[in-house]
Order: sequence, then structure tokens, then C-alpha cells
Amino acid sequence: MGVLERFRLDGKRALITGGSRGLGLAMASALAEAGADLVLVGREVQALQASGQQLERFGRRVDLLPADLETPEGTERMCQEALARFSPIHILINNVGGRRINIPTEQMPLAEWQRILNLNLTSAFLCCKLIGGAMLPRRSGRIINVASISGMIVNKGIHGRSYETAKAGLIGFTKALAVDWVPYNVTVNAIAAGGFMTDPNRRWFQQMPELKTTFESMVPMGRLGEPEEIGPLALYLASDASSYMTGAAVVIDGGYTLW
Repeated sequence: MGVLERFRLDGKRALITGGSRGLGLAMASALAEAGADLVLVGREVQALQASGQQLERFGRRVDLLPADLETPEGTERMCQEALARFSPIHILINNVGGRRINIPTEQMPLAEWQRILNLNLTSAFLCCKLIGGAMLPRRSGRIINVASISGMIVNKGIHGRSYETAKAGLIGFTKALAVDWVPYNVTVNAIAAGGFMTDPNRRWFQQMPELKTTFESMVPMGRLGEPEEIGPLALYLASDASSYMTGAAVVIDGGYTLW
């Protein structure tokens, strides 16, 4: 098999949470271009439909699954429906997540702390348990957890450390699960993403323009990433090209964590 052929995903189906926009949509596009069928999970039906239409150009099957993964119950319902309707799922990308708060720890309500952990960490655990668990009898699968450099360092200028805690936990979970599932030929890797110009971040920077300036000043490349720049990395981790990689947390941040 040639090098480029190892990146092909023909005959594979990938489920991507938070797949209707931003990094999720960029990763979905990369996988579809490489031949994968898709199941996109997202909260907003209109956004899912728009993304599905955008992905039609690749000629792959694209199924849409509206779901809210902010609660464990919502995540479990989504997984059960996905398994009932779209099995087998060969690739799982746990991309859903977000910060969406700027509350100092000493002022943070417990409910807000738990909400961020549920969205960024518990949802990934449940998707791995249920959708990843279904890969084990087949002895084949790829799981990609979209973590963050915030799981490795502390972001300057933002309060509320539930996000850093959740992403650090996701990286730790990735490593532990990778070891446990090696006998089943299911690889588990994480993408530690830096700052990308997704729509939520654009809105965040409109509210806090000084944060964008601060963030860019800490990136050796002097800019934030564009969503499509994460697609090739996701494709690598989803394909046979990464057959000897598991338990890794691959940093893609323009050099932010180097300083």
C-alpha cells in the first residue's frame, strides 16, 4: 500500500460530535474527502442541515443527528440512537466542548463547574464507553478526543478553570484508555488544539477584543489557526497512516506552548 493510500477512509463511517461547525466541520470535511461516510452530531438542526449540504460535494453519505451533549442523559440518548441507526461506526471524534464562561473560581457556582465538565469530559467518556465500546468486539477502531493546550497550560486573561480541568482530564483519559484498548486494535489519541478562529471564538473575541490581542501575542506564528488547518491532522489520526500511534496528545497551536 502506498503512503497516500494509507490516508484513505473508503468504507469507513465516522461520528463527529459538534460536527456542524468550526473544527468539527473542518475535520468532517477532511474525512469525507478521504472517502468516509459521516454522522454529524450537533444541537442546532439548521446548522446541521447547512453543514450536510456543504458536505454533499464529496459524494459521501452524511447523516445528521441532533442532540444536546451538555448533560450525560443527552449524550447517552445520542449514543444509543447512533448505534441503533448507523452501526458500525469505525471512527469516533469527540469534538464537542467549549468554555463559554469567564467566572473566577471563587465565584463559580457548582452547577457551572459541572456543566463545563459534562460538556468537555463526561460527554467524551460516555461516547467512548458506548460507541467506542462497540468497536471492541470488531477489534478495530479509531478514537480522537479533541482536547486543548488548556489541558497542559493555563490560559492568560480568562477566569474559571473548569475548562482547563476538563481538558487535562480528557488528555489523561485518552492515555489511560489507549493502554486498555490496545489489545482490541482500537487506538485512542487526542488533539491538543490551540486557538482557532471558529465562530464561537470570533464572538468571544468581539466581546473581549483584548483577549485576542493577548492570545496572538503569545503565539510565535503571530496568529490564530484557521479551522481547515486541523483537518489533515484529524485525517492522519483517523486513518491507517497512524497505525503505530496511540495515547498521544498532539499539539497544534502555532507554537503557543513553546514560550
